[in-house]
Amino acid sequence: MILGIPKKALIILAVLAGVGIIYVMGVDKQASEGATGGGSTGCKMSVTADVLNVRAAPDANAQIVGKFNQNAQTGAEPVVQNGFRKLADNKWAKTDFLKAIDGTNCG
Repeated sequence: MILGIPKKALIILAVLAGVGIIYVMGVDKQASEGATGGGSTGCKMSVTADVLNVRAAPDANAQIVGKFNQNAQTGAEPVVQNGFRKLADNKWAKTDFLKAIDGTNCG
């Protein structure tokens, strides 16, 4: 026992903490990869919301597959459906919270 906590409980907590850290690092990597890439059309957008959910489909109830923080930049496609702009395959974000970066072709 360490600090009155059984060793098994400490090991379980350490494993869970490690998994959590790996997950968070993976999410940050995905967001930064999306933020630095340009769309195949040369369209780049800037995020105006504090946090913008990226969804699997152009629907407010679709699964969240990523997030962007305010002022993040991402490549995008000129396709807009149901108030969502296509960022990539199975990645859509609400157009209300995206602003085209000057000099890019966003249609």
